[in-house]
Amino acid sequence: MNPYVLLAGAILSELVGTTALKLSEGFSRPLPSLVVLLGYGVAFYLLSLTLEELPVGLVYATWAALGIVGVASIGVVVFGERLDPAAVVGLGLVLAGVYCLNVVSDVAAH
Repeated sequence: MNPYVLLAGAILSELVGTTALKLSEGFSRPLPSLVVLLGYGVAFYLLSLTLEELPVGLVYATWAALGIVGVASIGVVVFGERLDPAAVVGLGLVLAGVYCLNVVSDVAAH
């Protein structure tokens, strides 16, 4: 399977797990707590498969960066959190870094 599809699945699973972490209220709610465990479990499994084909630095940087941007976006849309202009610029820089690493740099397997 395409390692970037696996990486996308890992990122989405991590976003589900992190969102459930917020909803679990300190693991006091059973269903969201179970979703946290499943989300992170699937995320790390898919991440391990991705690492069979892509460099660890590329994988982890992409996973972490898109997780940061994704969770911040979920915070705004789902939980009504606010981002100030500096936060938006910072998230844009994170995305620019992922673009450079995956598209411009020779680190990625093109």
